[in-house]
Parts: sequence; C-alpha cells; structure tokens
Amino acid sequence: MEESVNVLDKIKEAFAVEETDIRSYSPLTFAYVGDAVYDLIIRTVVVERANRSANALHKKTSSIVKAKTQSDMIEAVLLHLTEEEKEIYKRGRNAKPHTMAKNASVSDYRRATGFEALIGYLYLTGNFDRILVLVKEGLAALDIAL
Repeated sequence: MEESVNVLDKIKEAFAVEETDIRSYSPLTFAYVGDAVYDLIIRTVVVERANRSANALHKKTSSIVKAKTQSDMIEAVLLHLTEEEKEIYKRGRNAKPHTMAKNASVSDYRRATGFEALIGYLYLTGNFDRILVLVKEGLAALDIAL
C-alpha cells in the first residue's frame, strides 16, 4: 500500500517552519506560491508523458503556464469552485500586482493572478488533491493534452 506524502508538511518539518495564520497572507503571496505549484504540476506531467529535449519541454510547458491559458482555465472551472475558493480567486484577481505580464492583456493577467492565488491558497492549506482536480478539469475543458 502506497503512503501519501504531503510535500508541504515535509518542507515545514525539514526547515522547522512555524505555523502561520493563513489569513495573514496577502492574495499576491498566495499567487507567488501558486505560480510555482502550478508550474511544478505541469512540468511534472509534461516530463513524465514524454522524454523530450529541454527545449521541447520548455515550449510545451510555457504554452500551458502562460497567463492567457491560466485565465482560460479559471474561467472553465469557475462554476465548480466552492464559495470559499471563489472568494480567494476574487481577492487574487482584484489585487494590485507591481508587475504585468509581457504577453497578456490586463484582464487575462488579473484572472491568472486570481487562479494562482487560489492554487497557492489550496497548497498552503494542504488541499493538494483539490488543486489536482481543478487543474485536470481545466486542462480537459480547454482540450489541452500534455
């Protein structure tokens, strides 16, 4: 029987990170973490699906982690979010980032930030399974094959 590994708990344990009240984090902090978590999920699946050159891996991954695709993904799964998840998404979407994406509209960038905030929040609250469900649903809705 395979034992489930909670990466967040392992990181906190290894680095003796103290518990923090999650409500003290800004939506942009959630988005910062969510960006990395989403990127790791996509990179992992892309690598595991096919052994390709680093350049091919980068091109495939970049097309999926860009702001426009994240914006489309959140639009595709919005109806499946809980009220709490919608609130986190809206807080992230409405946050005022200090930077903007080079190749995305302002509205796509804002929705992508909201999506990343939701992913970061779910990760930091230990809801990794929910992240995987949402990402999988989003990819399926957009007909994106990894």
